Amino acid sequence: MSGQLKTSSEDVKRTLDIPTIGLFSLVTLSALIGVPLFGYVYGYTKLDWTMAGILYLLSGLGITVGYHRMISHGSFRCPDWVKVAFLVAGSWAMENSALKWSANHVRHHTRVDQEDDPYNARRGFWYSHCGWLFTKRAHRIERYTHWLLADTVVMWQHRWYVPLLLSGLVLPFLVGFFYNGWMGGLGCFMLAGVGRIFLVLNSTFCINSVCHLWGSQPYSRSNSSRDSWWVSLITLGEGYHNYHHTFPRDYRNGPLWYNVDPSKWLIYTLSKLGLAEGLVRCDAGRRVGIGPRNSMSDGFGDIAG
Repeated sequence: MSGQLKTSSEDVKRTLDIPTIGLFSLVTLSALIGVPLFGYVYGYTKLDWTMAGILYLLSGLGITVGYHRMISHGSFRCPDWVKVAFLVAGSWAMENSALKWSANHVRHHTRVDQEDDPYNARRGFWYSHCGWLFTKRAHRIERYTHWLLADTVVMWQHRWYVPLLLSGLVLPFLVGFFYNGWMGGLGCFMLAGVGRIFLVLNSTFCINSVCHLWGSQPYSRSNSSRDSWWVSLITLGEGYHNYHHTFPRDYRNGPLWYNVDPSKWLIYTLSKLGLAEGLVRCDAGRRVGIGPRNSMSDGFGDIAG
């Protein structure tokens, strides 16, 4: 990736994205004030905590396995009904449609640490963590993820993203309501809906911020990506980011047997059940100071042009 790439004027001129700022502020204030306040006054049931944990895992895997490894990088293939399940779960994380998410993510890989990098860590922790969301920037779908425009499942989820997102909030309310009436519904909505979304968002944001500022670089020092085992604990395996930037098409982010990467374990299990195929696996032996034995290119060199 050349450091001489120029930025477009549409990306340099940034204006505030008021709707996104408003939505993010609402979720953040509700999670930091409303969720604990409701818990203090009314308390949460075991069902609320269980639903929060289940939906955290489902929406998190929807992002890590669905949006990230399957859609953005093509690390494996699966039947359409399995793809639908992952993209519905990914919608519940409130991180936009898979089409727009992938456009930003592929752009990040192609322009990492440059001005065109959507969440450029060189602009500081808070910018790469969440500040990048607050300015309008083109997703550049046609340039970075043009092949997804022909994917009927991806385009279906893109068109129905808002209803799918809302279903992830309605579901915990209904579960709580049928268990314990209106207050039960509100409690489950607050904890397993709003609180869970806030946690999933910020765990994902840690990949863009923490994993480009702190951690080890055992595979490559060509960019700011870093491995962080503790980030992998909260992101279901996404914290081995230096490896991922070195071998982005690998279905594993943590290639070693002891790496905590539930997402790779799920993909591998699906392959054994006949529900996933074409798993891309790269050489985990490449480290700084050790030449590649059978490495793969990042697959993005022909996209940006």
